[in-house]
Amino acid sequence: MEDNIVWHDHKVVRSQRAENKNQKPCILWFTGLSGSGKSTVANALDVALHNRGYHTFLLDGDNVRHGLCSDLGFSDSDRVENIRRIGEVSKLFADAGLIVLSAFISPFNSDRRMVRKLFPAGEFIEVYMNTPLATCEERDPKGLYQKARAGEIKQFTGIDSPYEIPAHPEISLDTSSTSVTDCVESLMNYLLDRKLITT
Repeated sequence: MEDNIVWHDHKVVRSQRAENKNQKPCILWFTGLSGSGKSTVANALDVALHNRGYHTFLLDGDNVRHGLCSDLGFSDSDRVENIRRIGEVSKLFADAGLIVLSAFISPFNSDRRMVRKLFPAGEFIEVYMNTPLATCEERDPKGLYQKARAGEIKQFTGIDSPYEIPAHPEISLDTSSTSVTDCVESLMNYLLDRKLITT
């Protein structure tokens, strides 16, 4: 079947789509344990960028599993496929000229490298939510750690499934000691310094 599939080049290219929006496409990939602040900080950054007139889209782990990845579980192979799909969707949004924010535990370094390779140099920004496990477990906003400790949830990242810490993330944030406002300021400054945004 693959022999019958041919890539169709678009007449309007990604640079033109981005130019229309007066911005440069990129992806901020928020990774970290459940409860580390990925979705909270990503949402706050999304609001800050939107208020400045930037065109963004936020992809969140739980939301995506309601639709695009509703057929996947939490085995290692399903986690890989989950991130592969998100990477491809994120690339499409970036090709449309958007600033993409993706908030996923994405526990494996190999998966995050796979997504990074989909983007031109400098466009993939790995944001490691370096919040200690103890803080994440204390927060436990969804009650998942309690269930994992009780054996009700298997293969839960940080408990009985590993989280591989990024070796060289572009940004590292610890929400146990840094406010959401300060996290957003750090992210905005990073984007400004690299001229991905201008205001």
